[in-house]
Amino acid sequence: MQTYNSNVDSPSVSATTGELQNLADIIQSNTSHTSFSSPIHRLPTEILSEIFLYCLPEDEHLMYASRRAPMLLTRICRRWREVAVGLPMLWCRLQLEFWYEDWQGRALSQDDWPTRAFGYDSWLKRSAGCPLSLRLECGAHWNELQKLLQPYIRQISSLSLGFLSCHDPFMLEDFHALKELTIRKYMPDDPLQAINNSLSILPVNLRRIKTENMWFDRKQLNFFSDSAWARLTHIEIDVDGLGAFTRILRLCPDLSSLKMVGMLHLVHTAESVTHANLQSLCMSWSTPPTSAGGLGLFKGITLPNLRVLETSYTGPWPHEDFVEFLMRSKCPLEKLVLDSTVRVTSQQREEYAAFIPLN
Repeated sequence: MQTYNSNVDSPSVSATTGELQNLADIIQSNTSHTSFSSPIHRLPTEILSEIFLYCLPEDEHLMYASRRAPMLLTRICRRWREVAVGLPMLWCRLQLEFWYEDWQGRALSQDDWPTRAFGYDSWLKRSAGCPLSLRLECGAHWNELQKLLQPYIRQISSLSLGFLSCHDPFMLEDFHALKELTIRKYMPDDPLQAINNSLSILPVNLRRIKTENMWFDRKQLNFFSDSAWARLTHIEIDVDGLGAFTRILRLCPDLSSLKMVGMLHLVHTAESVTHANLQSLCMSWSTPPTSAGGLGLFKGITLPNLRVLETSYTGPWPHEDFVEFLMRSKCPLEKLVLDSTVRVTSQQREEYAAFIPLN
C-alpha cells in the first residue's frame, strides 16, 4: 500500500484513572451479598455513578442480559439499584431483537416476546429523555419493534437496523432526532423494495447513512428524491456501476465523506459531475474480467475540495485519467492512499506526490 501525506499528526493519548478502572472491575465481577460493609459500598453517589459508567461493556450496543452491566448493577443491593436506575447515561445504548414472525406461536417460556418487550421498555424508560443509540435485529417484520419504539422516537439519534428478509418498510420520517442510520441485510438475494421505500423519505436531521450487503445501481438511486438525500454529509454504500457513483454526488450536494465499494461496467460516455463539498473519498472498485482498459472512473469527475483519497482498484489502473482528474480538480489533497491492488510505476507515484503540497 502506498500512502502519501502532507504532514504526520502525532497520535493523541487519552488516559483513564487506574483506580477507577480497578474499582469498575471489582464491581463488574461482584455478585456476592457478603461484602456490603466494605468502603466501596459507602462511596458518595457521584463517585459510584462514575464507577458504574466504567462498568459498561465497550460494545457499541448493550445486550439485555441480567449478568452484564448495566442490568447486573441493579442486582447487587438496594442502593446500587437506586443509583443505577437513576443514572440515564447507563441506559442510552441497547440492542433489541425480534427474530420470529410469530413470537406467540414459537416463543419459549424463558424468552417470550411480551416479557422481552417489557424489559426493553423498562430499559428505555430509564434513559429519561437522553439521546438513544439503538440496534434492532429482526427476522422479517418491524411492526412489534416499531410499536415498542414509538414513545422514544424523538430520543433516537443513532439507529442500526439488521434483518433477514424485509417485507415491510421501516418508516423513518418521524424520527426527528435521528442523525446516524445503518441498515444491514443478512440475506443477499432478498429484494430491496421495502428498503428503498424506507430510504425514500428521511428524517430532517439525518446526516449519516451506512448500508451493508446491499447493492444500489443508478435506477434504484433514482427512486430516492433529491430533497430526502440532500442533507446527508456521510455515506457508506455498495454501488453497481459508475452511474450510481455520479448519482450519489448529484443527490447529496452537502456530502463531505463518501466510502463505497463498487463494480465498474463499460460506459461509452462518462457523465460530468462537479461536487464542491466532498472532502474524503474512500472507494474500492472491481472491474469485469474481460475489461481491457479503463472504464471511465475518473473521467468527468471534478472534486475541488477533496483532501483525502483512498482507493482500491482491480484492473488496469487509469493513470492518465487519474492525473487529469487531479489537474482538473485542483484539490487541496492532503492524503493519497493506493491499495496494493493498484498497479502503478515509480514514475507514476512521483507524479501523484507532486499534487500533495508539503507543509
